Amino acid sequence: MRKGEQTREVIIQRAARLFNEQGYYGASLSDIMRATGLEKGGIYNHFGSKEELALEAFDYAVGLLNQRMRAAILAQPNTYNRLLALIEAFSRTATDPVLPGGCPIMNTIIEADDTQPALKERAHAELDRLFESIRYTLKLGVERGEMRPGINAQKLASLIIASIEGAIMLSRLYRDSSHIDAVVEHLKNHLEQTLRL
Repeated sequence: MRKGEQTREVIIQRAARLFNEQGYYGASLSDIMRATGLEKGGIYNHFGSKEELALEAFDYAVGLLNQRMRAAILAQPNTYNRLLALIEAFSRTATDPVLPGGCPIMNTIIEADDTQPALKERAHAELDRLFESIRYTLKLGVERGEMRPGINAQKLASLIIASIEGAIMLSRLYRDSSHIDAVVEHLKNHLEQTLRL
């Protein structure tokens, strides 16, 4: 990797952490300069705008989250265990986030909802991918005879994502992991009753 590419990667990594902790609006250009050790020109030499940097930083943050979930899923022997592994890996965001500040998808959706359409669109696309991953796992589980047929995959995906994101928020707000622990236990029990053959 050339020096310019290395510098660009460092900017993205450090900005991702900053945006995830402080938000797009909370992280000023001065904060980004301080975090990267670069002047304004050094940053804008690699990115046309703060928004362009925010989009790349978001992609980097979500890439870390996806790597965690992918590694957990691929280590499992069947689709049911893959779904449990996805829940476990995603829920770790409450106590062991890939970047300080919590879930980059939730943080970005909340902040960018009415103010940053490009960031909102990117976060929406990531959430769609997460939904699709769960729906695909459920469909595959039924096709392979590893899960009960007749599952409403969309409803179950909504239940899983909304429960985990809500529990991440509560755990972070109260600095108490019992919220995420309770949700993960509930989801596992629910899946055991509704999906297992």
